[in-house]
Amino acid sequence: MPHSGRIPELLTKRSLVSVSHAIERAALATAEDGPLVVVALFQRMPYFDRERAVYERIAAVAAVTVVGVVGQRPGGLPDGAYGVCLDEDEDLARQWCVVALTPRFGAALVAHDRAEVQPAVTLESGRLFDGRWGFRRDEALHEVVRLRGRLADRLPETVRAVLDDALARVCDLPATPGETRTEAALRLMFSRAEHAAQARWAGGNGPGDRGREAGPVEGGTPLLDEPGMRRWTGVDGITASGTLPVALVGVRVDEPAGAPERFGRRSVAREAQAVIGAVTAPLRPVDRAVRLSDQEYLLILPALTEEQAVTVAGQVHEAVAGLARSYPFVAFAVHAAVTVTTRRPLPVGDVRHAVGWAVQEGVPVARLAPETAEVPAGQP
Repeated sequence: MPHSGRIPELLTKRSLVSVSHAIERAALATAEDGPLVVVALFQRMPYFDRERAVYERIAAVAAVTVVGVVGQRPGGLPDGAYGVCLDEDEDLARQWCVVALTPRFGAALVAHDRAEVQPAVTLESGRLFDGRWGFRRDEALHEVVRLRGRLADRLPETVRAVLDDALARVCDLPATPGETRTEAALRLMFSRAEHAAQARWAGGNGPGDRGREAGPVEGGTPLLDEPGMRRWTGVDGITASGTLPVALVGVRVDEPAGAPERFGRRSVAREAQAVIGAVTAPLRPVDRAVRLSDQEYLLILPALTEEQAVTVAGQVHEAVAGLARSYPFVAFAVHAAVTVTTRRPLPVGDVRHAVGWAVQEGVPVARLAPETAEVPAGQP
């Protein structure tokens, strides 16, 4: 990741949203220090659509506003804003950038998508980036110059002229003394807010906490119903196809036909809990399990490869087979299907269909065909 000397740090998407909004708010503040330049890169169109109204306001006060979106050029922008299309294969497609610059002010956020997650309230908010941010004019100048060089051939000559004129006026003036003091205060407040938010989530005491997202089962394993899955995967909020890869393992656990009466066995509820414990035993803290029916489960495994997901399916088989030690009168039949997807919403129906095929054909673990075509930006 290109940088201006500051060491990148590990940031969640939740953190980046907070910093981005702070930079955008600073750009909108009334000040006689123009001209203002704003450049922002969005990975997918739904993420820009969420902020479109803000950038319409920014374009009304800035000398030039450049908005980049992967896979398509954002349309419907107001005068003063220009959209560029970022190619899926270029490194800018994995960058999250928001930069605001005037002759007397600058703020910049630059982050590189790691395609990884950490435990969080939602799948989107836990996405991880290597990034750096600051409220120093010369660092913002560095980023505008870098992005101008990368995007110049996609900008009209008139836009380049306005941008170059603004850069020249910035270079004519020294940076404002005291920037490091202001930034130090901002970092302290930001850090404390992040720690407080993480503590609320870990303790289940905040809005959208774990208790609401996933009801715990025996052993503390998160287990979602379908509405909970929609909330956690962001279907009811802002998410987009084409970014974070997620492995899906569909699992069906059946008793064989003609199973004997439950003589001498524990209660049905205890048996069901044991099955859930076996199905969810391989999960990491970032993973989630969804109960689709009495016999069907979906394991959602962010940032795993197909081979790693197949290994998880094998571990589920072993864990369920181990229940025979506690329930010797019943041999559970287990079938699974595995895929890795970047689609949103997740292709749950495809996985359930593949599990049904595995049951019919007697296949322990079925693999869905890989996704060979790119999903259009912003489409499921």
